[in-house]
Amino acid sequence: MTTTTRRRRVGIAGALVGAASAGVAAAAMAKRYAVGRIRLRPDTEASEPFGELRGRERTHITSDGVALHVELDGPEDAPLTIVFCHGYCLSLESWHYQRKDLRDNYRLVLWDQRSHGRSQRAQADESMIDRLGDDLAEVIEEFVPGPCVLVGHSMGGMTIMALADRHPGLFGDKIRAVALLATSAGKLAELTLGLPAALSKVVHKVAPGTVSMLGKRGAFIDRTRHAGSDIAFLITRYMGFGDSRNVSPTVVDFAESMIRATPTEVFADFYPALMNHDKLAALDVLDPVPTAIMVGDHDWLTPPEHSRAMAAALPKAVLTEVPDTSHLIQLERPGVVNDALRDLAKRVEL
Repeated sequence: MTTTTRRRRVGIAGALVGAASAGVAAAAMAKRYAVGRIRLRPDTEASEPFGELRGRERTHITSDGVALHVELDGPEDAPLTIVFCHGYCLSLESWHYQRKDLRDNYRLVLWDQRSHGRSQRAQADESMIDRLGDDLAEVIEEFVPGPCVLVGHSMGGMTIMALADRHPGLFGDKIRAVALLATSAGKLAELTLGLPAALSKVVHKVAPGTVSMLGKRGAFIDRTRHAGSDIAFLITRYMGFGDSRNVSPTVVDFAESMIRATPTEVFADFYPALMNHDKLAALDVLDPVPTAIMVGDHDWLTPPEHSRAMAAALPKAVLTEVPDTSHLIQLERPGVVNDALRDLAKRVEL
């Protein structure tokens, strides 16, 4: 190879690297510009005290030795308790609007599911939906003195289904009503996530291995996640909220902060349990109690057809599909959710 040829190749390589670097820099600038423009829009929720509501803090040690963080709120002597079960990679703080709206009239129990929020990390083999159902049974036994309503979002709804499967005797006398928000009774592994069918199959084929690899490198990934906060903001805004153009940037930041606070290893530990979740048969246990099912019509993570399948198995349930709404329904449409929960509570107070 002649010196001239070598120089030409080096020059071409340098140009390619320079062009790639320029492309990356331009993409980063475009991303920052887009996020900056979003944050400059009028934000009605800018002064909302997210993460600042506090109750009477308690700790429950489960039968397998995991310390769960629990908060009690509202009047201690209220005749009805509402128990809130949060979703995957979230925390009890995700119920901010519902807590704020209902705490004056009802006794509230909010808890961080194992490995989430301020609860203790569990081992991978203890990160199962059935175990979450057992945790909920223990929380009810310790912190709910009278009748209650259960409210579950996403994985929290699955926790309620696991409770129904493993502790059916609680439903009827103790548990008077149930609300299932943006959740599923199973077949999450068949989700398309809005992708073409062929591409969706490829994603599902490689996802388990990819998630497992992420879990093994979780500590390293967690140290670098803050660097991608703008990207995480845009993904959360797009995937979590149906009306993403008008959603409050403060609300998106709040949701993204909960997701980012969840260790990557926890994300990986629970992923197989979510994909294998199948509790359609357990829904019969809910049939005797009033049940509200709510889902956003733009929810890609637990699509409306999953809520329709649950409603078909529970003909007495009230199904509400909320327009222009995605997975984080309790944060995106708090008024609609709060009204539904109040109506449900009033039905069992009579």
